[in-house]
Amino acid sequence: MSLPFTGPLLVTGLPRSGTSWAGRMLVAGGELVYVNEPLNPQHPPGGCPGVLDATVTHRFQYICRDNEAGWLPAFRDTVALRYRFAAELRRNRAPYDVARLIRYGGAFTAGRMLGHRALLDDPFALLSAGWFVERLGCRVIILLRDPVALAASWHRLGWTFDFRELLDQPLLLRDHPHAREVASLAASADDVIKTAILWRLTGVIADRLAARHPGIRVVRYEHLAADPLGGFSDLYTWAGLTWSPRAEARITRACSPPLNRPMIPVPFAWSGRSLSRTAFRRMDSRQAAQARALGLSPDQINRIRRLCG
Repeated sequence: MSLPFTGPLLVTGLPRSGTSWAGRMLVAGGELVYVNEPLNPQHPPGGCPGVLDATVTHRFQYICRDNEAGWLPAFRDTVALRYRFAAELRRNRAPYDVARLIRYGGAFTAGRMLGHRALLDDPFALLSAGWFVERLGCRVIILLRDPVALAASWHRLGWTFDFRELLDQPLLLRDHPHAREVASLAASADDVIKTAILWRLTGVIADRLAARHPGIRVVRYEHLAADPLGGFSDLYTWAGLTWSPRAEARITRACSPPLNRPMIPVPFAWSGRSLSRTAFRRMDSRQAAQARALGLSPDQINRIRRLCG
């Protein structure tokens, strides 16, 4: 009988695929310390050397053995919950940054003393998932969301993607040469179709990584949202976490509609109490999963389906 897994966890997938929700539900059992998007090049949540003492240069930074010299020691500190107080204070001293230092520094220190593990919630680690398994001993959950729902969510937020973030990374193109196929879209003005192409490209890479690494698991967001208790109890076992009454109660409460108040059928909508308009908040997960194509035309939906199969 194999021993339960005791290493760090990474939850990843394209932004708006449910990584924040899944990460928070895994933390609900009280055995993990939540670390939010250390590879996000935007500050905040990235650019915090206390959490990750390395410089991120691209969205979807590609990390492999050939460029790991600066990344490996930095991430070893992160997954070991060693917060770099001095490095953080040297770079970030605004009131918000100091508050973040206190919050994260305290969480890292307490988590390390209690023997807790790190959970990284980072969509921008998607293309480097294999490296996280091989070099950091992580188990990785990749969230895959319906491409129409994903494109609709990006469209509502006014998000787009510059494919030069991928094309400017030679090691990424070496290891995943089919990424070159998006070169013609680098200057495209059709943001919805660009999102669909990014979904298709990263989906292919995720499937290949999962086939190569037993420590990577691809999970459909819609399946998890339809049965959160069943889905998360399975993930808890796979991740070496205890499926406790506390975890079950917290997940039930977080994935159910508030009493006497209708739910807005859009997951991860902005709340005035949140630091991010895309952060997780309490939702009816089944209803959220059905909010697929809001804001897209029938023609856009059909084109996405044709592109993504």
